[in-house]
Amino acid sequence: MKIQRASYQADTPRFQTESEEAILGQLAQSHLGDLTPAQREAWAQQISILKRSTLGLSGGTILFEYLIPRMGKRADNVLLIGNTVVVIEFKVGATNYDRNAVKQAIDYALDLKNFHGGSKGMTIVPILVATQARECQHEVAVAADGVSEVIRTNAEHLSAAITYAASLGSGSAIDPQDWTEAGYQPTPTIIEASQALYRGHAVTDITRFEAGADNLGATTTALCHIIDNAKSQGEKAICFVTGVPGAGKTLAGLNLANERRKSDTDAIEHAVFLSGNGPLVKVLQESLARDVVKHSNSTGESKAEALRKAKAFIQNIHHFRDECIRNPAPPTERVVVFDEAQRAWNREQTSKFMQQKRGHGDFDLSEPDFLIGAMDRHSGWAVIVCLVGGGQEINTGEAGIEEWLRALRDHYPHWSVHLPDQLQDLDYLPTLSTNELGSRVNHNRSLHLGVSIRSFRSEQLSAGINSLLTGSIEIARQQLESIRQTYPICITRSLQTAKDWVRRHARGSERFGLLASSGARRLKPLSIFASGVQGNECNWFLNDDLDVRSSYYLEDAASEFEVQGLELDWTVLVWDGDLIRSGSNWSYRAFKGTRWQVIRNEDAQRYRLNAYRVLLTRARQGIVIVVPAGDPMDLTRLPEFYDPTWKHLTSLGFNSI
Repeated sequence: MKIQRASYQADTPRFQTESEEAILGQLAQSHLGDLTPAQREAWAQQISILKRSTLGLSGGTILFEYLIPRMGKRADNVLLIGNTVVVIEFKVGATNYDRNAVKQAIDYALDLKNFHGGSKGMTIVPILVATQARECQHEVAVAADGVSEVIRTNAEHLSAAITYAASLGSGSAIDPQDWTEAGYQPTPTIIEASQALYRGHAVTDITRFEAGADNLGATTTALCHIIDNAKSQGEKAICFVTGVPGAGKTLAGLNLANERRKSDTDAIEHAVFLSGNGPLVKVLQESLARDVVKHSNSTGESKAEALRKAKAFIQNIHHFRDECIRNPAPPTERVVVFDEAQRAWNREQTSKFMQQKRGHGDFDLSEPDFLIGAMDRHSGWAVIVCLVGGGQEINTGEAGIEEWLRALRDHYPHWSVHLPDQLQDLDYLPTLSTNELGSRVNHNRSLHLGVSIRSFRSEQLSAGINSLLTGSIEIARQQLESIRQTYPICITRSLQTAKDWVRRHARGSERFGLLASSGARRLKPLSIFASGVQGNECNWFLNDDLDVRSSYYLEDAASEFEVQGLELDWTVLVWDGDLIRSGSNWSYRAFKGTRWQVIRNEDAQRYRLNAYRVLLTRARQGIVIVVPAGDPMDLTRLPEFYDPTWKHLTSLGFNSI
């Protein structure tokens, strides 16, 4: 069944002859929630203004309240004229062109360009109508992707603005039926997606890009089937979900927890999303609470109450662990989703922490062993879902997925195991085989997410970055060359040049930010300090460009710890001397005291390489990499530390700016 995205649609001749009352009636009938007198009056004025402004048009189609699924909003109007899609945002009664309204208009246009099948190849022109404002010049530039700058106009001159907008397009005319029936394939950020799911949207409503939704939907269906079977049979099961970077593993986990939360009518299931990624948990909890308050016009729910509920839905895995230690009873939850399960601590790290920080001198279990044991306390059924990323371990003591399988092999033979074939890859299991778990292993291809949806511009990014770090230069060059036209990767020796580049490329509310490895200890001369975002993650990821604490200011650099699992549209990555090119290999270094020291421990080397893997795959639309020139007078920042890395990146064909 086709989704009706517009509350009202008509060609311009019909729109001119139809009464305002009839149009208002259709808009009111399609409106969700309480219809306020102010909204009805705003529609009435829009209808009147548009009737005057489209009077001379010979053709065209007009749509009211056009749904933009990724943003969860409706554009006031879309006008299809010739080869031009005109997006109109009204601010009835406004006497100035508010900066947020300008961003909203360009966001609608970009959303159509990037995600709406019918708008690809079309010229898209956003118009902001501040009905009582002073008139502005209409001339605007059209970017290479066909999206123009925002035209600002008032009610009196909207007709001229529409005529000018129509003149910007070229080529064959838009077929209104084809345009309205074209697929909409949004790829929201994890923050946008979690908000939409929490508000009750289905995953297929918010992500349809390049089979991503089919993949996510199939994974959710498979997991729900395993849960329902365990529930009916009174059994215990553990599932492993793998995926390429950016494939939506976290989204799949949130979707599952949300689906089980909605179906939990008998109050005996209780599903929860758990993550050991502290910054991710804090940002998602805060974003859900803010979104609830923003949309709680009728309920008036307080921020504190909204945050309390969000914290029940998304929890820190370490808090869950501590509660299970304090209380020997089975957890409230029967279904737990562990995000980034490969980052769970090994026995040594867990024991050390529990003995030194929690006072449990006899604690001698790995984190996976203890967590499975906690869920094993349930009489009857229980299900654990582990979301796993290969090559994502970035900190001391992170055990990888093998620790989960060892615990299952050695202590929990009665748990059935469900996994995709990809889990047997060396990236996930370098030393252990799933054959050691015996016949209880069930292979399920739906438990692997193979399509990257983080970057809507290219699913080749993760493969290219992996080759850049670990593979052949020629293969990396070929993979990254294939995405150059749609996903720009630039390199520079100047931090200021990089900042200017992302500011020029980002439009509307597209978010950009500064990144640096946690091991980047000699960027102080560039005014970049390690862990500059620690403790400020919510402001950095969620606040707007007027807040100096936000990522937009490009002052505080986030490390791999703050950004793992999250993403931005554009990033500036500053590459320091902690990972430098040495011949055909990488040299791993840590800054201790007053000098760099070579890292010889293989685990520590892997963490450092993975840190850059994470940082290089955070941008959805494009990245600029800064390799400092160094300073011959500073023994810790010698040019020979940075030049080989610069030459390596240059050899990959990146555009130097």
